[in-house]
Amino acid sequence: MAATPIGAPAGGDQPTGAGIHREPTSDRPPAAGTDREPTSDRPTRRRLTGDEPVIVAARRTPIGTAGHAFKNLTVDLLAAPVIEAVARDVAGRQVDDVVLGNCMGPGGNVARVAALAAGLGHAVPGVTVDRQCGSGLAAILLAGQAVRAGEADLVIAGGAESASTAPLRTHRGAAEPYGRAPFTPAGHPDPDMGPAAEALAAARGVTRERQDAYACRSHAAALAAREAGRFAEEIVPVGGRGDDQRPRPLRPSSLARLPAAFVAGGTVTAGNSSPVSDGAAAVAIVPERLRAGLPGMRLVAGSVVGCDPELPGWGPVPAVRRVLARSGVDVAGVAAVEVVEAFAAQVLAVTEALGLDPLGADGERVCPDGGALALGHPWGATGAVVVTRLFTRLVRAGAPQGTLGLAAAAVGGGLGVAALFEVVR
Repeated sequence: MAATPIGAPAGGDQPTGAGIHREPTSDRPPAAGTDREPTSDRPTRRRLTGDEPVIVAARRTPIGTAGHAFKNLTVDLLAAPVIEAVARDVAGRQVDDVVLGNCMGPGGNVARVAALAAGLGHAVPGVTVDRQCGSGLAAILLAGQAVRAGEADLVIAGGAESASTAPLRTHRGAAEPYGRAPFTPAGHPDPDMGPAAEALAAARGVTRERQDAYACRSHAAALAAREAGRFAEEIVPVGGRGDDQRPRPLRPSSLARLPAAFVAGGTVTAGNSSPVSDGAAAVAIVPERLRAGLPGMRLVAGSVVGCDPELPGWGPVPAVRRVLARSGVDVAGVAAVEVVEAFAAQVLAVTEALGLDPLGADGERVCPDGGALALGHPWGATGAVVVTRLFTRLVRAGAPQGTLGLAAAAVGGGLGVAALFEVVR
């Protein structure tokens, strides 16, 4: 499905903004079917200058379940092979910086360590970004900003996570380590992600049956994509493994027997939640003026927003609405959508609010090759994994000039990250 290209040279036609989805006036999700009338958010009318950031290469590791396939690989050793592969894909160009998302690593600037391990040389710096589950996508947006500002000609950006080797953390004098740092200060809600997914399912009326159906669909789609070779060009083999560990045949009847995982009598289970995982992904970003004919995805717009921290899974909704509004685009004009599948409940709540039905008419647009429910969810990397998936679905698959793709992620603490891309050839 092609879409009208976004932006135009000076003097060209500009988007009208008809049919724009705009951000609701509240940061809490209204009940399903009662979405508020949106507020105004004018499209951003950028002239094309030649500094527009374009992704010209995208790779990822296979994704392994924590404690299994990559249990002995530290986060820098997961990131280095994809950084090296992406640099090789744009051979002959000097890398100006590496921007990596990471949530649970050892500190010490993982991006710099991984860049050195990838053989980029002492002159390439590196910076590590923490926006939790949106870190990989946020890193790509930050790299795109540097390119758009003219401060870099080639940035490698993405994310990496090794849940298997994440260090235990403890406060000095405390008897026990803690699982995660607080996402909010005292006096503000700070739910763990499982109970938060339950709360969002209840708020939006997402049933257990639909969650299980979506989880089955994600696994079946990932298995079909692997069999068809649709992951082959994006994956960099690591640790002797060349495919994702997690996807498996599932049946709704089997999932229906699983107990609620987080809230007694709830609907969110281990079967319709993403597994804790290890993996990495990275992209190469250059300005349009230096693209030199390479096909790629131009970053049209990106957005990071805050929402009610009690319902962090809602974050992609205002983030996507803002990106679409600023671009003058309706979601109906977007050919490919990739949402981080942290929980089936969250994906279904978000897509329903955006007017998408991945279990129905929009099945070929929204995560048609599966997502984090099947592949796994390496927190700091998954935002970059979904961008890599868009690159394969659009650029590698030969989508025509102007085709649009959308990536989005929810973030603990009440944030959403989204980005709109356009195919260039």
